[in-house]
Amino acid sequence: MTVSTNAFEDTDGAPEPARPGGGADIAPSLDDPVANLGVEGFGGVLGRRARTKLGPLGRASVAFVLLVLTVLTTAVGIGMREPCFSTAWTGGGNQQYTHMCYSDIPYLYQGRGFSTGEVPYYSTDTNYYLEYPVITGAAMETAAQIAKHIPGDANNQGRWFYVITTWFLLIFACIAVIALVGLSGSRPWDAAMFALAPGLLLNATINWDLIAVGLAAVGLLAWARKRPVVAGVLIGLGTAAKLYPALILVALVLLCWRAGKMRQWGLCLAGAAGSWLVVNVPFMAANFHGWAYFYSFNEDRGPDWGSFWLFLEYSPLHLNFSPSATTAAFAVLLALSCVAIGLLTWLARFRPRVGQIVFLVACAFILFNKVYSPQYVLWLIPLAVLARPRWRDFLIWQVCEVIYYGAIWLYLESLSTPLRGLPQPAYDLAIAIHLAGTIFFAVQVIRDVLDPRRDPVRMSGMDDPAGGVLDGAEDVYGFGMMDGDYEDDEEETHAAGLAPAAP
Repeated sequence: MTVSTNAFEDTDGAPEPARPGGGADIAPSLDDPVANLGVEGFGGVLGRRARTKLGPLGRASVAFVLLVLTVLTTAVGIGMREPCFSTAWTGGGNQQYTHMCYSDIPYLYQGRGFSTGEVPYYSTDTNYYLEYPVITGAAMETAAQIAKHIPGDANNQGRWFYVITTWFLLIFACIAVIALVGLSGSRPWDAAMFALAPGLLLNATINWDLIAVGLAAVGLLAWARKRPVVAGVLIGLGTAAKLYPALILVALVLLCWRAGKMRQWGLCLAGAAGSWLVVNVPFMAANFHGWAYFYSFNEDRGPDWGSFWLFLEYSPLHLNFSPSATTAAFAVLLALSCVAIGLLTWLARFRPRVGQIVFLVACAFILFNKVYSPQYVLWLIPLAVLARPRWRDFLIWQVCEVIYYGAIWLYLESLSTPLRGLPQPAYDLAIAIHLAGTIFFAVQVIRDVLDPRRDPVRMSGMDDPAGGVLDGAEDVYGFGMMDGDYEDDEEETHAAGLAPAAP
């Protein structure tokens, strides 16, 4: 619920945050208690003479500040990997664990044959098959072509392969934060949660996930701008970088069915399928087995780092699952989760927002997946900003992710150097903390869906700024709001700026 300025002593009679109906943007210092506590060093709480209505130049200024913050956060994370840059990435030390500066990027320059001229998906040498989708492979090949022209041996070129890749990833991080500004409606400063996220600082350059994050964010922005085909094209390209953007389509179909917007969802699906096929078919035709290795690799792997399944294996229960059993269980649990999220979507008294349902679907995928690499948190951060822009809950979740980030490297250190690092029971506890933090944030989102008076976005006077054709739309097939129901809540509902959904 919006924080009243009466709760703060030093506001000098400042008004409550203006509603978007008046064209004003929400001031974080008046809307979020945690943000209010942190503004004393930055000018204090917004005063009565502050201008809250941002025109194009004002919104551009917000975007510029958030771009700078994103660059600084990512740069600090890159600087943290300096201990690995000289030795660990070339086999000369173990600092990647003790200094927590590990990255997949430099290893794969030689490990997947880029240093010797092997081309992803076209190579017939099974030792150099690539376990990534084609957009990621294309980014890797582009960086490799540049790195190969740098003087020095393969180790030196591998370091430059990392440096070049970080520029690519930084660009997509900036794309993501700009998209979040556009998706947040009258709450552009919510995107600062992404720009300053500990998960971004620690994980931005472990792998190539930010490419998919940026494409998915822009795809959601296109949907918000009522461009379903363009949204689909971008989601399809994101799926060709990492699989998770496809989950956006699952969330949208649940919402579009309730609102009777299945035609728009169909256009989005067509755009996604078309763009995915355009970038995949050439590689499928050239070397199907090389192209399909990404899918077979993930199907054949067993319980892996950070997963719910590894937690069960390391726990006192010692439940072991074969790769095939884990794959089947993951598929069943994800399907059941989507059914449950669908029921939540259709039975809630007010149709949930796009950000909320996309977050929940992606959250289910991560909770039950066979592996949880630390950088997977990047998938959820932009969705968390859209689902529940509250600093307290966001930081609680991020602290859990920071704990897991440290635990995985210390545990790997113990495997390579006995009697050092983190023992297995402690690592299992860290997995439990990661799972608990993710579930905690998901529960907060579910509570907002069930009671929109808790939802910061809805309490700001908006319906669904990321909803596109769903924003302000009446329900067609929803079951949440029946005639005569919730009469006692009608006055509070209107006071919150929410229109009841049609039966």
